[in-house]
Amino acid sequence: MPFDFTTERMKNYITLLLLLFVGNIFSQEVSVTKINGTVLNAKTKLPMQGVTVINLNLVKGTVTNAIGSFELEARVNDTLHISYVGFDPLKVRVSSDWIKTRITTIELVEKAIVLDEVEIDGVTLTGYLEVDAKIIPKGENFRYSIAGLSQGYEAGKRSSSAFSKVMSSVFNPADLLYNVFGKKPREFRKLREMKKDETVKNVLASKYDRETLAALLGITKKDIEEILTHCSYSESFIKTANDLQIMDAISECYEEYKLMNRNK
Repeated sequence: MPFDFTTERMKNYITLLLLLFVGNIFSQEVSVTKINGTVLNAKTKLPMQGVTVINLNLVKGTVTNAIGSFELEARVNDTLHISYVGFDPLKVRVSSDWIKTRITTIELVEKAIVLDEVEIDGVTLTGYLEVDAKIIPKGENFRYSIAGLSQGYEAGKRSSSAFSKVMSSVFNPADLLYNVFGKKPREFRKLREMKKDETVKNVLASKYDRETLAALLGITKKDIEEILTHCSYSESFIKTANDLQIMDAISECYEEYKLMNRNK
């Protein structure tokens, strides 16, 4: 039976057209575009200014303007983390419809806040901020320098037990940190990207709740505490540092973890 070049050529053309069609659809789905949105107070329906909107996938951020609007680069299926002081943070998935219309409305719900009573041992507070700020004791933290290592290690108050804690973390970093660093390499590679975006850096510098940082890294607040504890940062630093300082500390710890793993 003679070979039909016409039929074979037609099949090749059809296959090529299908590949181009599928490739075009795929490129549209993963391409980065600018989307717009408006953030409202769920109770009052009024626009909210200064709301932080961060694309967790692209590690890019922005804040809403006076009419609650924002513009941000995104792709289909990217996740946006939306937060504002006093409101429950929200994660929103970017849908294909949002990419097409390029605008949507998001509502934030106010937190139900219950303040716990705070006690400071050995100190009687007056209720006047200027006075109380002077009488509250200040903790001192120390960083130990170890020969052969480029970085120092914070260990809280100067004591022999603190130094032992430092040494145990230095010589057993892989065992202590693998559960967090080793299982989420993609998330921790975002640390470098987080330092490039000024909006993300400014947001982290103004926050102390670890919510945005945990969302960016795909870990829990407890994971953050464990990382810093195993990297010999003091309890005082872990509790009082802002999120940008915490991010820098985690980044330093992660770089040391990678270096030690490479040398094993």
